[in-house]
This record gives sequence, C-alpha cells and structure tokens, in this order.
Amino acid sequence: MPLTLKQIRYFIATADFGQISLAAKEFNISQSTVTASIRQLEEDVGMPLFERLPSGVSLTNEGARFLQHAHNIMAAVNEAVQTPLSTETNLSGSVRIGITSTVAGYFMPKLYVRFTRSYPNLKLEMIELARPKIENSLLKGDLDIAVILVSNLRDRQHIECDTLLRSKRRLWLPSNHPLLEAEAVTLNDVAKEPYIMLTIDEADQTTSKYWMPTGLGPKTIFSTSAVEAVRSMVAAGMGITILSDMVYRPWSLDGQRIETVNLVEDIPTMDVGLAWNPEKAMTPMTKAFMDFMSVSFSGVGSE
Repeated sequence: MPLTLKQIRYFIATADFGQISLAAKEFNISQSTVTASIRQLEEDVGMPLFERLPSGVSLTNEGARFLQHAHNIMAAVNEAVQTPLSTETNLSGSVRIGITSTVAGYFMPKLYVRFTRSYPNLKLEMIELARPKIENSLLKGDLDIAVILVSNLRDRQHIECDTLLRSKRRLWLPSNHPLLEAEAVTLNDVAKEPYIMLTIDEADQTTSKYWMPTGLGPKTIFSTSAVEAVRSMVAAGMGITILSDMVYRPWSLDGQRIETVNLVEDIPTMDVGLAWNPEKAMTPMTKAFMDFMSVSFSGVGSE
C-alpha cells in the first residue's frame, strides 16, 4: 500500500510528542486513528518505527532514520503548496467563494492564510451561506466556486464537485461512559442512550439517513446548532453523539475530556470539497484557487 501524507504527518507528530495521545490532540482526532495509521505505516515499511513504553513511545533506530526522510517529504510538500501553482504568478483579482458554517469554522482559516500568502494579489471573498443557497448561487453565477460539505450536495446533475477531505464519523462519549469498555459498539447500543443532536449544516438530516435502515433512532434529548454546546454536553455526561473527526476536539471548553469510539455499522463520512458550475467559464483566479486546494489535500482525503 502506498504511503500517504496523513501517515507521515501522524508519524512526525508522534515522534515529536513521544505520546500518541498528544499527537492525536494535535490533529483533533482519536488516539485509535493515530495508532492504526502508525501500525499501517510500520507494516508498509516492514519494520517497527517506535518502541512502546509505559510512558509513551520512543523511536527505534529505524524510526529515527525514517524520521529524517519524513521531514524531507513534508518539506518538499510544504514548498510545493506554498509556491503559486499558476504560471501567472502576478494574478490579481478576486474569487467569490461560498462556504458553509462548518467549513468556515473548522476547515478554511489556515487554508485562507496559506493561499493569500502564495497569491498576495488575489482576494478571496468568502461568503457564508446555507448549502441550498450556495447551490443556487453557483447556478446563477453569483459565486465562482464553493467549499462545502459535498456529501450533502443535492444538484449533482448541474453542479460538479471534487472531494478534498473525508472525515470519519465516530461516537463521542464522556470519559467515564460504560460503552468505552465495550468490545464493540452498535447503533442499537447508541439508541438506548440520551443523544445530543447537532443540527448545523444539515447534520440532523444526515443522521436520520444512516439511522433509517436500522429501524432505530437516537433518543434525542436536546438539539442545537452549536458544536461547542454538543461538546460541553457530551463531556459533562448529558448524552452522547455521533460526529465527524473534523469537528472533534478532545476537551470541552471547561476542560472535561471527550473520548471517541468506532461503531460497528458503516457510518458515512462527512466529505468536504469543492463545488462549481461546469457551465460557467472558470477564471484563471478561480482555477488557481482550485488547484491550490486540490494539491493541499492530495493523498490525505480519507481515513
């Protein structure tokens, strides 16, 4: 299996921190995700890269050598991403970009800064809208491109899309929840627990789609459009929820721990990507933005 940039990033972070838990916190993902990625990386290179210790992990001799290669790989990738991809390095103008709330809060800020550093004469006009309004604006030509949850895209006949990131959905639990000790957790187990429902960016509608085939449903005790409210309520023990790794943070605002576990069922990922109207001529400025985003996530789009 070919190596991915995601594996390299997780490996470097684990080597730097000396603990898988801290590496997971750095990327706002679960420890199990980092552990599985490193295990797969060790299988791919055919040697152990870390020695497991009671206090964390330590690089083996092979791991130390591989770390140098890993840093060289990431240096090359960073240089490529931060270098303007267009041959027109003096591009000027603007790109009108529709974004949804989740994308605005958890996806675009760092990318915005990196793009404007690479293309200082290009202005990104980001406009936050609900997904239906974004689709309509793309068709009318009021937006040049959009960064949205393409897994929610409805009009696939007239709007094209390209997935950049597939974010796995997992069960969020407070740190003392009994399900953390279970060998396997199913939606049937979740249905017995109080549930905190997130509604922003059609999250509640997505939830109903993967519950429907089971004949079950979550026992929702509270619905909210605020991710931080969900995080605080889960951490406090009010209920549990199923949300994506992209919005996961291991701590609530008041410092309480949130854990995640995988579900037995195949829960659909939350996919973030680009959407555009293929009938509208793409400007060089929009093409530069599209190329930048595509290269930034090459090889790291799936769990």
